[in-house]
Parts: sequence; structure tokens; C-alpha cells
Amino acid sequence: MIENVLVHQVEAAVRKAAADEIMPRFRQLAAHEVLEKNGPHDLVTVADRAAEEHLTAALTALLPGSVVVGEEAVHADPSRYDAIRGDAPVWIVDPVDGTREFVRGDDGFCTLVALVRGGIVQASWTYAAARDRMAVAVRGEGARLDGARLRAGSPEPGAPLRVAMSHPDYTTPEQKRALLGLRAAGVAARPCGSAGLEYLAVASGELEAVAFSWELAWDHAAGLLLVEEAGGTDLTLTGERYRIVGGNALPFTAARDARTAQRVRGLLAADGGRA
Repeated sequence: MIENVLVHQVEAAVRKAAADEIMPRFRQLAAHEVLEKNGPHDLVTVADRAAEEHLTAALTALLPGSVVVGEEAVHADPSRYDAIRGDAPVWIVDPVDGTREFVRGDDGFCTLVALVRGGIVQASWTYAAARDRMAVAVRGEGARLDGARLRAGSPEPGAPLRVAMSHPDYTTPEQKRALLGLRAAGVAARPCGSAGLEYLAVASGELEAVAFSWELAWDHAAGLLLVEEAGGTDLTLTGERYRIVGGNALPFTAARDARTAQRVRGLLAADGGRA
């Protein structure tokens, strides 16, 4: 059980990190403040690094004995990722989810924080700072957006199935076939932007599902709990629930309801050759 006071303290910490480290740099980045990590589609900025350092200090102070698994720290030292499988409470942090959008001056980015204990996500915070929208989910207690209860609901019968997905060109050949299979089946599938904001769209019923071909925890931990607590669910390619500790059959989907998740998984499995 997560105490309400901690939920509110983390929300305040996320807002402060964004206000101090991210928003002053939004649409103000100099060329030398944007770097490539693993290629032109994998960027990091001074805002990413400063916000993660800010949150690392703030979150560990709020919960003594906890550790942080942050995207930028893991890039510098991949062994840090193993803490997700350990016994200590873990904060999973993506300081700027949607860095490409942030660099372009687009407001479609967010900060993601999730609290994990024993490999299970207990609470999550999704903050779209440029839009000043905060989504919070607590396991067993529901999900809220700006204080209002989030309910994913179910798609209207016969309505087009709208899915945000990994860009097929950045996947394995098998995963590319699976993702393109969604389009071949008549699904209104498009490449995703910020993963956190796509999950929020599913949780609020604005999007039917997401389909992703990678499993790095900082992109998915917060959003998966948000969707689940809004009434949705997730499935891996072979029909199991997604595991934050890894080892998932990919691609996987998260959807507004179980029927939609099964439908998307079935299409992915059929074209991925893993029914």
C-alpha cells in the first residue's frame, strides 16, 4: 500500500523537477545541448540529464533505502538496470519521454516516474509539463488525470481501431512483419510519439491500443499501470501479461479493454509467426 502523503510528495517532486530543469530549456536549447546516444533517433539533452539528477536526489530522499533506475544513468552504466530485479524499492525514471519532440519544440513530451517493489509497479506519475497535465495511478486505487478519475472504457462496436505502434523500421524483421500486419488488417495504426502520452491516450479512451517492440522499463512502467488502473490491460505476443523485470515476448500491446488487447495481440501474433 502506498501512503497518500507519498503520492502527493512525488507529484510535487516531479512538478518541481520539470519547472526547474525542463521547462526553462524548452524551445531554448542550443545545438551543443543536444547529443546523440546510439544514433540520430536516440537523443539526450541537458534537460534530460539535469531532470534525472534532480529526481534521483528528491525521490531517494522521500523513500530512504530506495534506488533509482533512470534512463540516462543506465546509459552511462548498464548494470544499474539490474536493480529492478532486486529487493529494494525502485524508482524508474524517464526524465523527458519524447526527447525528439522536446528538441523540435513540440509539446508532446512528458516526465515518467514509477515506483516498483518486488517487480510490481505500485504507483506511477505521468507529467506533461508543457501542457500542465498530471496523471497518477496507484495500484488498486485507480488512475486520475488532473484529479479526475480516468476510465478507458471500451471502443464503440464497429468503430475503427486506432493503435500507436513502434516505428517498423527500427525493429527486427519479425517484429516489423507483426507491426505492419496491423496496417494490413485495416487497423488505423501510426508510429508512436512519447510512449507515456500514448499510454495516457489509451487510459483516457482517446486511443484504442498501443503496440511496442521494446521493453525498456522507463518507457512502459508508468503507462502500463495507468492503463490497468483505468480499466485496460496488456498482453505480450504469446498472451502473457507484461513483466517489468523483462523477458517479454515482443511486440506487446496495452489496450482499453481485454477484448481489444486480445484482438491486437492476435493480429501481431498472426503476422509475427507466433500464434
